[in-house]
Amino acid sequence: MTEFKNKRIAVTGGAGFLGSFVVEKLRERGVKEIFVPHSKDYNLVNPEIARQLYADSSPDILIHMAARVGGIGANQANPGRFFYENMAMGLNIIEEARKHGVEKLVIVGTTCAYPKFTPVPFKEKDIWNGYPEETNASYGIAKRALLVMAQAYRAQYGLNAIYLIPSNLYGPRDNFDMETSHVIPALIKKCFDAIKTKQKEIVVWGTGKATREFLYVENCAEGILLATERYNKSEPINLGTGFEISIKNLVELIVKLTGFKGEIVWDTSKPDGQPRRCLDTTKAEKEFGFKAKTPFEEGLKKTIDWYREQKR
Repeated sequence: MTEFKNKRIAVTGGAGFLGSFVVEKLRERGVKEIFVPHSKDYNLVNPEIARQLYADSSPDILIHMAARVGGIGANQANPGRFFYENMAMGLNIIEEARKHGVEKLVIVGTTCAYPKFTPVPFKEKDIWNGYPEETNASYGIAKRALLVMAQAYRAQYGLNAIYLIPSNLYGPRDNFDMETSHVIPALIKKCFDAIKTKQKEIVVWGTGKATREFLYVENCAEGILLATERYNKSEPINLGTGFEISIKNLVELIVKLTGFKGEIVWDTSKPDGQPRRCLDTTKAEKEFGFKAKTPFEEGLKKTIDWYREQKR
């Protein structure tokens, strides 16, 4: 088991949505030396800057969550950028971890790495059984490649790198920018905007038939720290809830919770993305005792309440 308290820990992406919760939980565990590089100061796509990060922080443990991310629209608009920046950041972080002899490297991956038609629930062993869903394949392949690099560096250099695959995240502090947000914050914002401007309908992408699994951000942060403390193997591990919901049912639930009274219009000219997405979470519970605790509707209410407060 990895003890945190007296370690120096660097958290890339630590100022972001998920990262901010990870940093809070590290502090709750008594960690005093936490280094959070901000993207404006540390562009990790640049190998020299990644090298500087390690020189400045001298981490015993590094948790890598920095990423170029977005919803279906952002992925479609920026496939080259999403591939290059995620690939480059990961390459630099892993190589410098080897050079600096870090005790442990934690890489946070993505469910977008799974094949388009993975049997549900997604088991970790299925990650190589096909090509990802086309709208986010560039991002998914880049993140998938980092799993191979982590395993290769463990085999050749003894780098203790672990790889975690969280399901779609949601919660307070999420990104509500309509250009880059994921489905839950986008829908919450659409509903509140429609209420404010007295619109009679909201337009939603796709058919509503696709399914997703959502993990409350604070639960994910706890899973990452449990894995950092207790997991030391090369195989990837899912972090999720095992709860699957259709986009249609999700939209209807958010409409109800936000109080929007208008119509839902489905723009079927837009893509659904991956047909189904739900993770097998038995391995995380077995290996390091992780089980998501926040029921989905409760997490949604907390997210909506947080957004409502921000708008006041």
